[in-house]
Amino acid sequence: VVDPRTVLAKKADPRKIEFVVRGYLYGSAWESYKEGKPICGIKLPSGLKKAEKLLEPVLTPTTKAETGHDIAMTKDDIVRIIGKDVAEEVEEACLKLYERASDKAEKNGIIVADTKFEFGFCKEKLLLIDEIITPDSSRFWPLDRYEVGKSQISFDKQYVRDYLESVGWNKQPPAPNLPSNIIRETSKKYIEAYEKLTGN
Repeated sequence: VVDPRTVLAKKADPRKIEFVVRGYLYGSAWESYKEGKPICGIKLPSGLKKAEKLLEPVLTPTTKAETGHDIAMTKDDIVRIIGKDVAEEVEEACLKLYERASDKAEKNGIIVADTKFEFGFCKEKLLLIDEIITPDSSRFWPLDRYEVGKSQISFDKQYVRDYLESVGWNKQPPAPNLPSNIIRETSKKYIEAYEKLTGN
């Protein structure tokens, strides 16, 4: 008898890159866009608004920093690190995964604004690794409350980020302790996202 929570894992050799797929203009991408900067080497059309849906999802990779902040990367950076063939395979996989996940989520009332994927190698085979399409790796918005041009209500860890900004944390360790009400409300958001996505 195996506990149903058991996970069979394979040890992979990870590539230290976070492959972020964005379907909407928000977060750090919006901040760069407002300043007229390209996002990971991608020049978006002018006149877009905050939280607006992009014509097509874009891949905006970053470094996976052990400490400090992740740094934006371009397609050329990725090719230099993992090679052209692997980079193309990863990009195709990321965009297909995002499209499939966001279509399913929208049918259940959730917008997946952006999400990140990670990859590694196991016995020379490219593998998708780590969690995918979770509130920790994605930005989830309630479809019925989505409004272009505004900050969005979210089911993800943005609630915690907003609290940390409100207390003036300088983003250097150690992080401040979270009050019980912030933990409780974050848990409620994660549970609501789970119930909407799965129907359970």
